[in-house]
Amino acid sequence: MNPPDGFSPAVREQLGYYVYLLIDPQTDKVFYVGKGTGDRIFAHLSFALRFPKETDKLDRIRAIMQKGLAVKHLIHRHGLTEKEAFEVEASLIDFIGLEELTNKVGGQHSSFRGQMTIPELIALYDAPQLEIKEPALLIIVNRLFRRGMDAESLYEITRGNWVLGERRRKARYAFSVYRGIVRQVYQIHGWRPAEARSPHQKTRQRWRFDGVVAHELQYYVGGSVDNYLTQGNQNPVRYVNC
Repeated sequence: MNPPDGFSPAVREQLGYYVYLLIDPQTDKVFYVGKGTGDRIFAHLSFALRFPKETDKLDRIRAIMQKGLAVKHLIHRHGLTEKEAFEVEASLIDFIGLEELTNKVGGQHSSFRGQMTIPELIALYDAPQLEIKEPALLIIVNRLFRRGMDAESLYEITRGNWVLGERRRKARYAFSVYRGIVRQVYQIHGWRPAEARSPHQKTRQRWRFDGVVAHELQYYVGGSVDNYLTQGNQNPVRYVNC
């Protein structure tokens, strides 16, 4: 059965802030976690039908609907304050994992208060704040990072594919950053065009670098770059000294 287009005034009044899930009926797996008020939960379907914008989330919705199926909607918690809704949303995204979702980023404050191992927690609060002197890129790999991944895999997720302009050529090093902590530093030898991972990525040129581990800069590994990160900035690449 298709979901309604919206809630009645009586339902909206009682809901308050809520956290919701969009579920693929073919697998019964959650593919998006969101928060909102009113009819926010239904807005994604309406947007997918009315506008041609391509994102992982909207493409998933269209693919489900093209098969004659209906996206499942689930209210996970309601009657929340806005602050509570942010916390519940972030916790669910952390628990399910960004790799399983079409959310672009983790929930609010997830990089600083989200799910962590004990060593990661200690590193976060004991890690020295870094002052980077070299021209570098900070590449945030929160979405792709996996605990226990090997060195080759870390290099692959750090090197690309990123939407970058000519400014990239000024950077000599690339810092792989997960949850605000430097995991590795690479010396950049050059750039090459990257293939789009999905159809909606073809509209903007993406690049990946070739490089090697910068052994001379290993003293940066394990340090915190929180002072270079701005809360709410969704760009996974930050320029430093270039």
